[in-house]
Amino acid sequence: MNENIVKRNSLLAEQVIKGLESRNMSGYYAETKEEALKKALELIPEGSSISMGGAMSVHEIGLSEFVKNGNYNFIDRDAMEDKRAAMLAAYDADFFLSSCNAMTSDGILVNIDGNANRVSAIAQGPKKVLFIVGMNKVCNDLDAAMKRARNVAAPTNAQRFGLATPCSKTGLCMDCKSPDTICCQFLITRFSRHKDRIHVILVGENLGF
Repeated sequence: MNENIVKRNSLLAEQVIKGLESRNMSGYYAETKEEALKKALELIPEGSSISMGGAMSVHEIGLSEFVKNGNYNFIDRDAMEDKRAAMLAAYDADFFLSSCNAMTSDGILVNIDGNANRVSAIAQGPKKVLFIVGMNKVCNDLDAAMKRARNVAAPTNAQRFGLATPCSKTGLCMDCKSPDTICCQFLITRFSRHKDRIHVILVGENLGF
């Protein structure tokens, strides 16, 4: 990666981490995916029960595969026949792994969901929530973060899942009410009432959508 972008990401990450701390959340910066994985494993004790939503960033740094095969109690929704039971089990997990669709430079997290299992677990339930967030998802303010979530993350995910939404055809949010829409719930996390619950690892690479 260009050294100027590396420097820019590092400086911006400092501001984002200050913003997270002001909101009772913890932030960390990892320049590479490998560093991000190492930091995540420092935060998750062996033996922990772990669940996750459909976070591509968690897969991309290798964390999902590591906890699935390591000394952890990984609640693998994809491997369980009863998907509802897997989703409910997530609420009692020690850790919930996630990313966000966008976040602001002062530490506000934005997430959009279709079934609400991801946003509801972020909001309440699991003892800790660990976000893996590429610096490509950091936006100037909440308005820009919402626009990114709706016009970048949502259309890309709709295309990934093969959904018949207008955005999957146009690449832009059409504010639809399609039966296939994944923009059912919007969660803005601006403060954590419970200190040490929400942790965010910022990664100096492009991750997810």
